Amino acid sequence: MIDTAVPGFLSLGQATARRMARAGHQGRTLLVHGPAGAGKQAFVDDLLALAFCTDADASRRPCNACRGCHGARTRSHPDLVLGSPDAWRQDRSAGESIVAAARRWLLGAAGAPVAGERRVVLVDRADRANEQTQNALLKTLEEPTDRHTFILVADEPARLLPTIRSRCQLLRIGPVPRAELVAFLVDVERLPADQAESLAVISNGLSGTARAYATDGQLLTWRRRVQTELLSLLERGRADRLASVRELLDETVRARPTPFAEAAPDDEADAPRTPASAQREAAMMVVEAWLSLSRDLLVAAAERPELAPSGELAPEVGRIGARIGTAPMTRMIRFLERIHDGLRENAAPKLALEAAMLTWPQLER
Repeated sequence: MIDTAVPGFLSLGQATARRMARAGHQGRTLLVHGPAGAGKQAFVDDLLALAFCTDADASRRPCNACRGCHGARTRSHPDLVLGSPDAWRQDRSAGESIVAAARRWLLGAAGAPVAGERRVVLVDRADRANEQTQNALLKTLEEPTDRHTFILVADEPARLLPTIRSRCQLLRIGPVPRAELVAFLVDVERLPADQAESLAVISNGLSGTARAYATDGQLLTWRRRVQTELLSLLERGRADRLASVRELLDETVRARPTPFAEAAPDDEADAPRTPASAQREAAMMVVEAWLSLSRDLLVAAAERPELAPSGELAPEVGRIGARIGTAPMTRMIRFLERIHDGLRENAAPKLALEAAMLTWPQLER
Protein backbone atom coordinates (compact mmCIF):
# COMPACT_ATOMS: atom_id res chain seq x y z
CA MET A 1 0.00 0.00 0.00
CA ILE A 2 1.08 3.58 -0.63
CA ASP A 3 2.12 5.44 2.52
CA THR A 4 -0.53 8.17 2.67
CA ALA A 5 1.24 9.83 5.62
CA VAL A 6 3.92 11.22 3.29
CA PRO A 7 3.11 14.76 2.07
CA GLY A 8 2.71 15.38 -1.64
CA PHE A 9 1.08 13.83 -4.67
CA LEU A 10 0.71 10.05 -4.49
CA SER A 11 0.05 9.41 -8.18
CA LEU A 12 2.91 8.51 -10.52
CA GLY A 13 4.68 10.88 -12.87
CA GLN A 14 2.75 13.68 -14.59
CA ALA A 15 5.36 16.33 -13.83
CA THR A 16 3.76 18.96 -16.09
CA ALA A 17 0.26 18.47 -14.71
CA ARG A 18 1.63 18.57 -11.17
CA ARG A 19 3.43 21.84 -11.78
CA MET A 20 0.31 23.41 -13.27
CA ALA A 21 -1.82 22.27 -10.33
CA ARG A 22 0.66 23.50 -7.72
CA ALA A 23 1.29 26.80 -9.47
CA GLY A 24 -2.31 27.78 -8.87
CA HIS A 25 -2.91 28.70 -12.52
CA GLN A 26 -5.53 26.04 -13.04
CA GLY A 27 -8.51 28.36 -12.94
CA ARG A 28 -11.93 27.33 -11.76
CA THR A 29 -12.53 24.53 -14.28
CA LEU A 30 -10.06 21.71 -14.86
CA LEU A 31 -10.20 18.99 -17.51
CA VAL A 32 -8.17 15.94 -16.50
CA HIS A 33 -7.81 13.86 -19.64
CA GLY A 34 -5.78 10.98 -21.00
CA PRO A 35 -6.19 7.42 -22.26
CA ALA A 36 -8.06 4.83 -20.25
CA GLY A 37 -5.70 3.24 -17.75
CA ALA A 38 -3.42 6.28 -17.53
CA GLY A 39 -4.07 6.81 -13.82
CA LYS A 40 -6.45 9.76 -14.04
CA GLN A 41 -8.40 8.79 -10.93
CA ALA A 42 -5.23 8.68 -8.81
CA PHE A 43 -4.29 12.13 -10.10
CA VAL A 44 -7.79 13.46 -9.37
CA ASP A 45 -7.41 12.17 -5.80
CA ASP A 46 -4.27 14.29 -5.55
CA LEU A 47 -6.10 17.36 -6.91
CA LEU A 48 -8.90 16.89 -4.39
CA ALA A 49 -6.45 16.48 -1.53
CA LEU A 50 -4.63 19.63 -2.67
CA ALA A 51 -7.93 21.54 -2.75
CA PHE A 52 -9.16 20.41 0.67
CA CYS A 53 -5.88 20.16 2.62
CA THR A 54 -5.89 22.32 5.76
CA ASP A 55 -2.18 22.18 6.60
CA ALA A 56 -1.01 25.65 7.63
CA ASP A 57 2.17 25.22 5.57
CA ALA A 58 1.06 25.56 1.95
CA SER A 59 4.30 23.97 0.75
CA ARG A 60 3.30 20.69 2.44
CA ARG A 61 -0.08 20.45 0.72
CA PRO A 62 -1.46 17.93 0.29
CA CYS A 63 -0.18 16.78 3.68
CA ASN A 64 -2.18 13.52 3.43
CA ALA A 65 -2.66 13.58 7.20
CA CYS A 66 -5.38 16.14 7.89
CA ARG A 67 -9.13 15.57 7.85
CA GLY A 68 -9.44 17.48 4.58
CA CYS A 69 -6.99 15.18 2.80
CA HIS A 70 -8.68 12.11 4.23
CA GLY A 71 -12.10 13.29 3.10
CA ALA A 72 -10.72 14.07 -0.35
CA ARG A 73 -9.03 10.71 -0.87
CA THR A 74 -12.04 8.77 0.40
CA ARG A 75 -14.29 11.10 -1.64
CA SER A 76 -16.40 11.79 1.43
CA HIS A 77 -15.58 15.49 2.02
CA PRO A 78 -18.76 17.54 2.68
CA ASP A 79 -17.72 20.10 0.04
CA LEU A 80 -17.14 17.49 -2.67
CA VAL A 81 -19.98 16.86 -5.12
CA LEU A 82 -19.69 13.77 -7.35
CA GLY A 83 -21.51 13.27 -10.65
CA SER A 84 -21.30 11.42 -13.95
CA PRO A 85 -23.58 10.54 -16.88
CA ASP A 86 -24.00 7.07 -15.35
CA ALA A 87 -25.06 8.50 -11.98
CA TRP A 88 -27.49 10.92 -13.59
CA ARG A 89 -29.08 8.08 -15.51
CA GLN A 90 -29.42 5.92 -12.41
CA ASP A 91 -30.78 8.75 -10.26
CA ARG A 92 -33.58 9.78 -12.62
CA SER A 93 -37.05 10.06 -11.25
CA ALA A 94 -39.83 8.17 -12.98
CA GLY A 95 -40.34 9.65 -16.44
CA GLU A 96 -37.42 12.08 -16.05
CA SER A 97 -34.94 12.45 -18.90
CA ILE A 98 -31.22 12.20 -18.34
CA VAL A 99 -30.85 15.87 -19.30
CA ALA A 100 -33.40 16.90 -16.68
CA ALA A 101 -31.65 14.73 -14.10
CA ALA A 102 -28.32 16.37 -14.96
CA ARG A 103 -29.81 19.85 -14.67
CA ARG A 104 -31.31 18.99 -11.30
CA TRP A 105 -27.94 17.68 -10.12
CA LEU A 106 -26.12 20.79 -11.41
CA LEU A 107 -28.57 23.02 -9.55
CA GLY A 108 -27.82 21.17 -6.32
CA ALA A 109 -24.07 21.25 -7.01
CA ALA A 110 -24.22 25.05 -7.18
CA GLY A 111 -24.98 25.29 -3.48
CA ALA A 112 -22.71 27.04 -0.99
CA PRO A 113 -19.70 25.27 0.61
CA VAL A 114 -20.40 23.58 3.91
CA ALA A 115 -17.05 23.14 5.65
CA GLY A 116 -14.66 25.46 3.85
CA GLU A 117 -14.33 28.32 1.40
CA ARG A 118 -14.77 26.33 -1.80
CA ARG A 119 -16.91 23.55 -3.20
CA VAL A 120 -15.38 21.10 -5.69
CA VAL A 121 -17.70 19.60 -8.30
CA LEU A 122 -16.27 16.47 -9.92
CA VAL A 123 -17.83 15.17 -13.15
CA ASP A 124 -16.40 11.77 -14.07
CA ARG A 125 -16.56 10.41 -17.63
CA ALA A 126 -17.76 13.80 -18.83
CA ASP A 127 -17.01 12.82 -22.42
CA ARG A 128 -19.77 10.18 -22.20
CA ALA A 129 -22.50 12.76 -21.75
CA ASN A 130 -24.72 13.42 -24.76
CA GLU A 131 -24.82 16.83 -26.42
CA GLN A 132 -27.91 18.06 -24.59
CA THR A 133 -26.41 17.13 -21.22
CA GLN A 134 -23.13 18.80 -22.16
CA ASN A 135 -25.03 21.97 -23.06
CA ALA A 136 -26.58 21.93 -19.58
CA LEU A 137 -23.11 21.56 -18.09
CA LEU A 138 -21.81 24.36 -20.33
CA LYS A 139 -24.39 26.79 -18.99
CA THR A 140 -23.10 26.15 -15.47
CA LEU A 141 -19.48 26.60 -16.57
CA GLU A 142 -20.40 29.88 -18.28
CA GLU A 143 -21.58 31.32 -14.97
CA PRO A 144 -18.71 30.45 -12.59
CA THR A 145 -18.50 31.62 -9.00
CA ASP A 146 -15.49 32.21 -6.79
CA ARG A 147 -16.72 29.50 -4.44
CA HIS A 148 -16.76 26.59 -6.90
CA THR A 149 -14.14 24.56 -8.74
CA PHE A 150 -15.20 22.11 -11.44
CA ILE A 151 -13.07 19.09 -12.32
CA LEU A 152 -14.07 17.20 -15.47
CA VAL A 153 -12.52 13.81 -16.24
CA ALA A 154 -12.43 12.39 -19.77
CA ASP A 155 -10.73 9.64 -21.75
CA GLU A 156 -11.48 11.36 -25.05
CA PRO A 157 -11.69 15.15 -24.70
CA ALA A 158 -12.56 15.48 -28.40
CA ARG A 159 -16.00 14.12 -27.50
CA LEU A 160 -16.64 17.19 -25.37
CA LEU A 161 -18.13 20.31 -26.89
CA PRO A 162 -15.41 22.75 -28.05
CA THR A 163 -17.08 25.43 -25.94
CA ILE A 164 -16.58 23.27 -22.85
CA ARG A 165 -12.94 22.54 -23.66
CA SER A 166 -12.26 26.24 -24.23
CA ARG A 167 -13.35 27.02 -20.67
CA CYS A 168 -11.08 24.43 -19.08
CA GLN A 169 -7.48 24.31 -17.95
CA LEU A 170 -6.22 21.08 -19.55
CA LEU A 171 -4.25 18.64 -17.42
CA ARG A 172 -3.10 15.70 -19.51
CA ILE A 173 -2.33 12.39 -17.79
CA GLY A 174 -0.19 10.06 -19.88
CA PRO A 175 2.48 7.35 -19.67
CA VAL A 176 5.14 7.54 -16.98
CA PRO A 177 8.83 6.71 -17.40
CA ARG A 178 9.41 2.97 -17.37
CA ALA A 179 11.97 3.07 -14.56
CA GLU A 180 9.54 4.94 -12.30
CA LEU A 181 6.71 2.53 -13.06
CA VAL A 182 8.93 -0.52 -12.50
CA ALA A 183 10.12 0.86 -9.16
CA PHE A 184 6.52 1.45 -8.11
CA LEU A 185 5.45 -2.08 -9.04
CA VAL A 186 8.39 -3.53 -7.12
CA ASP A 187 8.15 -1.31 -4.03
CA VAL A 188 4.37 -0.95 -3.71
CA GLU A 189 2.86 -3.95 -5.49
CA ARG A 190 5.71 -6.22 -4.33
CA LEU A 191 6.32 -7.75 -7.75
CA PRO A 192 9.58 -9.43 -8.76
CA ALA A 193 11.73 -7.09 -10.82
CA ASP A 194 11.43 -9.11 -14.04
CA GLN A 195 7.63 -9.26 -13.82
CA ALA A 196 7.44 -5.55 -12.99
CA GLU A 197 9.57 -4.77 -16.05
CA SER A 198 7.31 -6.89 -18.25
CA LEU A 199 4.11 -5.29 -16.96
CA ALA A 200 5.54 -1.79 -17.37
CA VAL A 201 6.22 -2.56 -21.02
CA ILE A 202 2.96 -4.30 -21.91
CA SER A 203 0.97 -1.50 -20.24
CA ASN A 204 2.74 1.07 -22.46
CA GLY A 205 3.72 3.03 -19.36
CA LEU A 206 0.12 3.59 -18.24
CA SER A 207 0.16 3.32 -14.47
CA GLY A 208 -3.52 2.42 -14.09
CA THR A 209 -3.22 -0.41 -16.59
CA ALA A 210 -0.02 -1.69 -15.00
CA ARG A 211 -1.64 -1.73 -11.55
CA ALA A 212 -4.68 -3.54 -12.95
CA TYR A 213 -2.43 -6.24 -14.40
CA ALA A 214 -0.51 -6.46 -11.13
CA THR A 215 -3.59 -6.82 -8.92
CA ASP A 216 -6.06 -8.62 -11.19
CA GLY A 217 -4.89 -12.08 -12.18
CA GLN A 218 -7.98 -12.55 -14.35
CA LEU A 219 -7.01 -9.60 -16.51
CA LEU A 220 -3.50 -10.87 -17.15
CA THR A 221 -4.90 -14.34 -17.85
CA TRP A 222 -7.29 -12.76 -20.36
CA ARG A 223 -4.38 -11.08 -22.13
CA ARG A 224 -2.47 -14.35 -22.37
CA ARG A 225 -5.51 -16.14 -23.78
CA VAL A 226 -6.17 -13.42 -26.37
CA GLN A 227 -2.60 -13.40 -27.59
CA THR A 228 -2.42 -17.19 -27.65
CA GLU A 229 -5.63 -17.30 -29.70
CA LEU A 230 -4.29 -14.69 -32.12
CA LEU A 231 -1.10 -16.69 -32.59
CA SER A 232 -3.09 -19.85 -33.32
CA LEU A 233 -5.20 -17.97 -35.89
CA LEU A 234 -2.08 -17.31 -37.95
CA GLU A 235 -2.38 -20.91 -39.17
CA ARG A 236 -6.17 -21.01 -39.47
CA GLY A 237 -8.50 -19.99 -42.24
CA ARG A 238 -11.01 -17.23 -42.84
CA ALA A 239 -14.00 -19.03 -41.29
CA ASP A 240 -12.20 -19.75 -38.01
CA ARG A 241 -10.91 -16.19 -37.83
CA LEU A 242 -14.31 -14.58 -38.30
CA ALA A 243 -15.91 -16.99 -35.83
CA SER A 244 -13.33 -16.05 -33.19
CA VAL A 245 -14.33 -12.36 -33.20
CA ARG A 246 -17.53 -12.86 -31.22
CA GLU A 247 -15.75 -15.09 -28.70
CA LEU A 248 -12.98 -12.54 -28.19
CA LEU A 249 -15.47 -9.72 -27.64
CA ASP A 250 -17.59 -11.71 -25.19
CA GLU A 251 -14.58 -12.87 -23.19
CA THR A 252 -13.18 -9.36 -23.01
CA VAL A 253 -16.46 -7.94 -21.67
CA ARG A 254 -16.28 -10.51 -18.88
CA ALA A 255 -12.59 -9.96 -18.13
CA ARG A 256 -12.58 -6.17 -17.97
CA PRO A 257 -11.30 -5.01 -14.55
CA THR A 258 -14.36 -2.82 -13.84
CA PRO A 259 -17.88 -3.33 -15.18
CA PHE A 260 -18.79 -1.62 -18.42
CA ALA A 261 -20.66 1.42 -17.19
CA GLU A 262 -20.78 3.58 -20.27
CA ALA A 263 -24.13 5.19 -20.76
CA ALA A 264 -25.36 5.51 -24.31
CA PRO A 265 -24.08 8.99 -25.19
CA ASP A 266 -26.63 9.94 -27.84
CA ASP A 267 -30.03 8.78 -26.63
CA GLU A 268 -32.27 8.58 -23.60
CA ALA A 269 -32.95 4.86 -23.62
CA ASP A 270 -33.76 3.21 -20.32
CA ALA A 271 -30.97 0.64 -20.67
CA PRO A 272 -27.83 1.60 -18.70
CA ARG A 273 -25.74 1.09 -21.83
CA THR A 274 -26.06 -0.20 -25.36
CA PRO A 275 -24.34 -3.46 -26.38
CA ALA A 276 -22.39 -1.53 -29.03
CA SER A 277 -20.82 0.77 -26.44
CA ALA A 278 -19.66 -2.17 -24.32
CA GLN A 279 -18.35 -3.97 -27.39
CA ARG A 280 -16.47 -0.89 -28.55
CA GLU A 281 -14.45 -0.71 -25.34
CA ALA A 282 -13.89 -4.47 -25.47
CA ALA A 283 -12.73 -4.21 -29.09
CA MET A 284 -10.26 -1.49 -28.12
CA MET A 285 -8.83 -3.74 -25.42
CA VAL A 286 -8.45 -6.58 -27.94
CA VAL A 287 -6.75 -4.29 -30.46
CA GLU A 288 -4.36 -2.97 -27.81
CA ALA A 289 -3.34 -6.54 -26.88
CA TRP A 290 -3.11 -7.35 -30.59
CA LEU A 291 -0.89 -4.34 -31.26
CA SER A 292 1.44 -5.33 -28.45
CA LEU A 293 1.70 -8.86 -29.81
CA SER A 294 2.28 -7.57 -33.34
CA ARG A 295 5.12 -5.33 -32.17
CA ASP A 296 6.66 -8.30 -30.38
CA LEU A 297 6.44 -10.36 -33.56
CA LEU A 298 8.05 -7.50 -35.49
CA VAL A 299 11.09 -7.29 -33.23
CA ALA A 300 11.30 -11.09 -33.29
CA ALA A 301 11.24 -11.01 -37.09
CA ALA A 302 14.07 -8.48 -36.90
CA GLU A 303 16.01 -11.11 -34.91
CA ARG A 304 15.70 -9.25 -31.60
CA PRO A 305 13.22 -11.50 -29.73
CA GLU A 306 14.74 -10.52 -26.38
CA LEU A 307 13.11 -7.11 -26.83
CA ALA A 308 9.62 -8.63 -26.97
CA PRO A 309 7.95 -8.28 -23.54
CA SER A 310 5.40 -10.94 -24.49
CA GLY A 311 8.17 -13.49 -24.64
CA GLU A 312 7.27 -14.36 -21.05
CA LEU A 313 3.57 -14.55 -21.93
CA ALA A 314 3.87 -16.36 -25.28
CA PRO A 315 7.24 -18.15 -25.71
CA GLU A 316 6.53 -19.03 -29.35
CA VAL A 317 6.67 -15.36 -30.37
CA GLY A 318 10.31 -15.62 -31.41
CA ARG A 319 9.79 -18.67 -33.61
CA ILE A 320 6.64 -17.34 -35.29
CA GLY A 321 8.03 -13.85 -35.82
CA ALA A 322 10.92 -15.26 -37.79
CA ARG A 323 8.48 -17.12 -40.05
CA ILE A 324 6.36 -14.05 -40.81
CA GLY A 325 9.04 -11.46 -41.58
CA THR A 326 9.20 -7.73 -40.90
CA ALA A 327 7.24 -6.33 -43.87
CA PRO A 328 3.93 -8.14 -43.15
CA MET A 329 4.12 -7.23 -39.45
CA THR A 330 4.86 -3.59 -40.23
CA ARG A 331 1.75 -3.43 -42.43
CA MET A 332 -0.33 -5.17 -39.75
CA ILE A 333 0.76 -2.74 -37.05
CA ARG A 334 -0.20 0.25 -39.21
CA PHE A 335 -3.57 -1.33 -39.97
CA LEU A 336 -4.27 -2.05 -36.29
CA GLU A 337 -3.37 1.53 -35.39
CA ARG A 338 -5.94 2.78 -37.92
CA ILE A 339 -8.54 0.40 -36.51
CA HIS A 340 -7.82 1.64 -32.98
CA ASP A 341 -8.33 5.22 -34.14
CA GLY A 342 -11.54 4.19 -35.90
CA LEU A 343 -12.92 2.58 -32.75
CA ARG A 344 -12.34 5.85 -30.91
CA GLU A 345 -14.53 7.46 -33.57
CA ASN A 346 -17.32 4.91 -33.00
CA ALA A 347 -16.46 2.39 -35.72
CA ALA A 348 -18.49 -0.82 -35.51
CA PRO A 349 -16.53 -3.10 -33.13
CA LYS A 350 -17.32 -6.44 -34.75
CA LEU A 351 -16.66 -5.21 -38.28
CA ALA A 352 -13.40 -3.60 -37.19
CA LEU A 353 -12.10 -6.82 -35.65
CA GLU A 354 -13.24 -8.85 -38.65
CA ALA A 355 -11.27 -6.55 -40.94
CA ALA A 356 -8.21 -7.05 -38.74
CA MET A 357 -8.68 -10.82 -38.83
CA LEU A 358 -8.66 -10.81 -42.63
CA THR A 359 -5.46 -8.74 -42.65
CA TRP A 360 -3.67 -10.92 -40.05
CA PRO A 361 -0.83 -12.81 -41.84
CA GLN A 362 -1.54 -16.35 -42.99
CA LEU A 363 1.04 -19.04 -42.25
CA GLU A 364 1.14 -22.52 -43.70
CA ARG A 365 0.87 -25.29 -41.18
